[in-house]
Amino acid sequence: MANKKSAEKQNRQRVKRTAANNARRSAMRTAIKKVRAAISAKKADEVPVLLQEAVQLIDRTSGRGVVKKNTASRLVSRLTVAARHVSA
Repeated sequence: MANKKSAEKQNRQRVKRTAANNARRSAMRTAIKKVRAAISAKKADEVPVLLQEAVQLIDRTSGRGVVKKNTASRLVSRLTVAARHVSA
């Protein structure tokens, strides 16, 4: 329990930020799953569109500090390589 008003405010802010970060991370993971599902189903027409959306979400979450920059880069790289093999 917070003893000061400022500590109570920090707790409220922490709860809001955590919820927002969890929502962003969840949206990113969902986009990644959609791309992977399209890749495994060999839907070459859907993959580029889904990949672009996923990359944008990954970059956005990285920019907001939800995931680290290198993690985001690794995710994008692996998705791109997998998508390239579907169309080829």
